[in-house]
Amino acid sequence: MTNEEYVPHFRYMPDQPEKWPRGAAWTLTHAHDAGQVTGIRCARCNVTRYYKPAELREVIGNVTIDEVREKVRCQKCGSREWMGAELFHPTGEQAHTIRYRRLVQIRWEKRVIWRDE
Repeated sequence: MTNEEYVPHFRYMPDQPEKWPRGAAWTLTHAHDAGQVTGIRCARCNVTRYYKPAELREVIGNVTIDEVREKVRCQKCGSREWMGAELFHPTGEQAHTIRYRRLVQIRWEKRVIWRDE
């Protein structure tokens, strides 16, 4: 066989996906699509909780992991300063042992504020 016989097979290969654009933000939607897990840790209480990025996105919005770190507060001690957040791919063992905090519902409170004149 000659090279001309092999060329048509390579000519019509599907396009390869582009590399991630430099400077583009990796958001919770991208993390969910990639199968990542969000781990949020309070260094003061030494408590780590795991979330699905899609559920965090519903509460916080489609933000980067750095913005998640700024917006969360420890439920145990109420601190914001000690919070850390990371996105990671769970290993095989982790995937079976991680206990996720799942979103049940979102409630909106209606508060009335009065002003005396």
